[in-house]
Amino acid sequence: MDFDSLLMRRALELAKRSEGFVEPNPMVGCVIVRNGTVLGEGYHTRFGGPHAEVEAIRAAGKDTVGATCYVTLEPCSHHGKTPPCTEAVLAAGFKRLVVAMRDPNPQVNGRGLQLLREAGLDVAEGVLEDEARYLNAPYLTRLEKNRPWIIAKWAMTLDGRLASRTGSSQWISNAASREIVHRLRSRMDAILIGSQTALHDDPLLTVRLSDGTAPRQPLRIVFDSKAQTPLDGQLVRTAKEVPVLIVVGVDTPRVTELEKAGCEILYTDAMDYRERFEMLFDHLVQRDVTNLLVEGGGGLFGGLFDLRLIDEVHAFIAPKLIGGDAAVAPIGGIGLADMPSAAKLDSPEIRIVDDNVYIHGRVRHP
Repeated sequence: MDFDSLLMRRALELAKRSEGFVEPNPMVGCVIVRNGTVLGEGYHTRFGGPHAEVEAIRAAGKDTVGATCYVTLEPCSHHGKTPPCTEAVLAAGFKRLVVAMRDPNPQVNGRGLQLLREAGLDVAEGVLEDEARYLNAPYLTRLEKNRPWIIAKWAMTLDGRLASRTGSSQWISNAASREIVHRLRSRMDAILIGSQTALHDDPLLTVRLSDGTAPRQPLRIVFDSKAQTPLDGQLVRTAKEVPVLIVVGVDTPRVTELEKAGCEILYTDAMDYRERFEMLFDHLVQRDVTNLLVEGGGGLFGGLFDLRLIDEVHAFIAPKLIGGDAAVAPIGGIGLADMPSAAKLDSPEIRIVDDNVYIHGRVRHP
C-alpha cells in the first residue's frame, strides 16, 4: 500500500468513530503529516461541533506549515454551524491536501477543492474513494436518492418466524441480543414499524442501555394507514416525552385523538407502497433523518424489499421452533421468482450471542 493510501486509511478509521454522533453530517477523519511524522489527528465528534480538519489542526499545534493534510471528505467552503474548513486549512499553511472524495452537498461539491487549488495548494483527490463512499453511504443516500439509509432489523426463530400464529413474539431473542439492538437504536435518527407491530407488540421503541447511559432518542414512526395505533399503548402514552410520528391515510376522529395525545400526523393519501414511502421519505429528509431503522413486521419489510429499498440487515436467529402456516415470516410482499435472483449480504458478519446467531451486512440487490 502506498503512503497516501496508508494515511487515508487511518483517516477513515478515525472517521468511523463518529458514527451515530454527527448525523445528518457525514463522518469525516483527518490526519496531518510532515516528513513521514504524524503531527495531529482528528475527527468530527458531534453534530454542530468542530469538523475533522479543525480538530486535527488543534491536535498538531502551530507547527503545520508545509505539512500534508489527509482528509476523507472535501473541506467545506460555506458557513454552517461552524466556519468553513477551507479557511482553517489555508491558515494552517499546508503544502498539500489529499482528499478521498468530493462532498456532493450542493453547498460544497468541488468548490472547496477549487478554492484551495486557486490558493496554491497541491490537491490530490480520489485516494481510497470507494472506501470513503462506503463509509458515508447513509449520508450519500440521503443526498443522492432523497431518502434515508434503511436498516432492517428482526429477530426470528430457527424455522423463520417473527411471531406465532397468535402474534406472540416476546421474546424470541435473548437479553444479550436485545442489548445489541439498543446499541443499534442509539445511533439511529428514526425507527419505523407497521401498524400490526404497534397493535400486537405494544413496543416502546426507545433506547434503553444496560450501562445507564442516556443517548439521544430516535423519532418513533408508525406506518399506520387506518390510524389503528392504540391510544393506551406505550408509544402514544409517551409521545409527549419522545416524539411519535403516525403515517396515516385517512382523516378520522381517531387521528384527532392521536394528535391530542401528542403524536405528530403525516397524511399519505397514496394507494400503493411506493408512493407512500416516497411521501414519508420526503418528509424525513426534510427533517435531516439519515439512518432509519425498520423493526417490522413482514408486510412492511416485504413492501420495502420488493422496491429494493432495504440497504442493510441485522438479523437475530434463536434456537426455537414455533411452526404454523399462519405464523409471520420476516419478509412478506411479492418476493423474488427464483434463487439466482436472490438478494445477498455483502461480506456479512456472523456472531454467536449466547444462544443466538447474529448476522448483519449490507444488501446487494440483483
